[in-house]
Amino acid sequence: MTSRRTNTYIGAAIERFEDLRFLRGRGIYVDDVPHATTLHAAILRSSVAHGLIRVLDATEARRRPGVVAVITAAEIGPVPVIPIRLAAWPSLEPFVQPVIAADRVRFVGEPIAVVVADTAARAEDALEAIALEIEPLPVVADRDASAAGAILLFPGAASNRAITYEGRKGDAAAAFRSADYTRREHFSVQRHTAIHMEPRGIMAEWDRIWGRLTIWGASKVPYPNRKILAGQIGVDPALIDMIENDAGGGFGVRGEFYPEDFLIPFAARHVGRAVKWIEDRREHLIAANHAREVECTLEIACRRDGRILAFRGHARADLGAYVRTNGVMGPRNVAQILSGPYDVANIEMDVELLLTNKTPAGTYRAPGRFEADFFRERLIEMAARDLGIDRIAFRRMNLVPTTAMPYALATINPLESTTHCDSGDFRQTLDRCLAEFDWATKSRLSGADREGRRHGVAVSCYIEGGASGPREDARLILEPDGTLSVHVGSSSVGQGVETIFAQIAADALGVPIERLRSVRHGSTGLVTEGFGAYSSRSTVMGGSAVLDAAAKLEAQIRARAAARFGCAPDAVLLRDGTAIGPDLAAIDYAALAGDGLVADGTFLNERRTHSYGAHAAHVSVDPRTGHVAVHDYVAVEDVGRIINPETLHGQTVGAIVQGLGGALLEHLVYDGEGQLLTGSLADYLMPTASDFPVIRGVALEEHPSPVNPLGAKGAGEGGIIPVGGVIANAVADALAAEGVQPTALPLSPPRVWALVEAARNGRK
Repeated sequence: MTSRRTNTYIGAAIERFEDLRFLRGRGIYVDDVPHATTLHAAILRSSVAHGLIRVLDATEARRRPGVVAVITAAEIGPVPVIPIRLAAWPSLEPFVQPVIAADRVRFVGEPIAVVVADTAARAEDALEAIALEIEPLPVVADRDASAAGAILLFPGAASNRAITYEGRKGDAAAAFRSADYTRREHFSVQRHTAIHMEPRGIMAEWDRIWGRLTIWGASKVPYPNRKILAGQIGVDPALIDMIENDAGGGFGVRGEFYPEDFLIPFAARHVGRAVKWIEDRREHLIAANHAREVECTLEIACRRDGRILAFRGHARADLGAYVRTNGVMGPRNVAQILSGPYDVANIEMDVELLLTNKTPAGTYRAPGRFEADFFRERLIEMAARDLGIDRIAFRRMNLVPTTAMPYALATINPLESTTHCDSGDFRQTLDRCLAEFDWATKSRLSGADREGRRHGVAVSCYIEGGASGPREDARLILEPDGTLSVHVGSSSVGQGVETIFAQIAADALGVPIERLRSVRHGSTGLVTEGFGAYSSRSTVMGGSAVLDAAAKLEAQIRARAAARFGCAPDAVLLRDGTAIGPDLAAIDYAALAGDGLVADGTFLNERRTHSYGAHAAHVSVDPRTGHVAVHDYVAVEDVGRIINPETLHGQTVGAIVQGLGGALLEHLVYDGEGQLLTGSLADYLMPTASDFPVIRGVALEEHPSPVNPLGAKGAGEGGIIPVGGVIANAVADALAAEGVQPTALPLSPPRVWALVEAARNGRK
């Protein structure tokens, strides 16, 4: 007898379980964690981009009312450094960041001292009493200065280059020699970052008796961060509990190991009290990871009929002052994802990672993919126009055919990293996007002048990598009352994992979803080891681990029921939370649970999934002001298997809005002395609810992934990947009569106006 499944939670548009508490104001963020004796920390940060610390005297600050301690490098002793979490390589080691500046600062915002006081206000006030003198050193303000090497940020290093990644496939040089057509262009994407609704924060408490640390505010990768911290402070990782609270957004920036992740726990142990630090907006803009600042010279080689033969190019990425935990991933991805969904047999792409006196870089939603798609899709648009080939036909003829799956992308050296698109029909999503957008009608608007605004349309194609390994763990518990608890190593950064994992577990066990007592995630006490939420991995990796745990728990339930019924386990039918024997006798799970049944599951996977799709946009541009308005935006993506269409739709729309912010508004601007000029939300422009009201998303599940039992693919980043390229192409389409060809983001009004004026002046 086998279990008969009646549930269909997977694929159902179930409202997020998380939302009820958020809408009622009952979310518990790190600043909401109650603690009767909490002290507050404030951090003294460098106001100088590059210099030597000559005077650091906290005597007066320690005398201030309410101040309990002032911690500098002298109190810490040997200053730990923050190791690289992803794509570590020996040549990167000299450039990692110390948790606090001891003798030298390398960017505005680098921590120099921590004040701990009885209130946050007193801690901040005491910062002003610290005597600090920094002898300025020459500033490496940009990539050009970094590459020149006249000023070295790290004494003893041969250059400011951390590493160069090489993307290789086929023989690009030979392909260019045989090509009928080539074109070279220079592109750039500006430095910008994620802005969460809730700033970062940490609260730490040291238990002197048991030698334990408890840390609230963990997110994204608590288990790797626990391992890092344990090594830095010299305790067993088992003696550190990292607790994941609700988080107001992550997007790759929140949750990596920052200096504060050491400094606040160290302060708690130092003073023997709980210590809390909550970031303000300026701190976020000058200290949390920046992203995206890459320039690229890219060439395309084609046959006369438009068939792409090769890409080759050289890119330079501005990493900022240090190589942070995941700082190399964006530039690395530029090299590997450059060809996107197109069948390109020959690729030669080098990406040079350079250090400057800016805030260090890390990942931001679709790291490297956003940049690579902008470079590629702009060049494809230009090539199609040069060759006189319809831009849709050009793309369609070059998309990877279904018969070529799995399809290899470029290999990355020095890591010798390879990856493949796992499954899909790239033409199908392009055609669906064109139909949803009504391309046949809207394409007639190309260049049309309506009341002084020029209209343009464009389409772009992309792939989205996800499901990073090596594994994820889950635990299912049958509670004594017959309800079920799900524990997973994956973290929640707003993507709805509580709902998704409940749907997967309920279907896997064949029980009503109401039987799920709780879905807990991220905290280090839940499972033996977890790997976290990044690279669109939670559903695929965590969900597959839940399936494994469910199969094991079901076997335990069946065995207990069989012992009651006096039959073989496979003779037991499990249905709706009830075990049924051969004679139709029934026992509720509560009667079988005893003190509880526990099953641990895991999912191992080294093969990535690749969702894919196409976006189309209709914009208008006012040449007099440079203002770009988005009138319609359509996104179509095949995600393998849809677990919850509502949460997926939210991910898609949110990602598109972030992409539009990056394409049109957001820009972290530095001056020649390494000072951030856009250090507040008055200067750093963010999209608002009224900016982009017409966004439509369509999700398909025509081609499940063959690399995991759910058939799902990562889908948290696809919405943002092609936005820069499709918007830039639409602007170029609108302004074709002016001869405007955007090659840099953001397409802010001043930049677009300047492009129009430059084109007009060039014709005079």
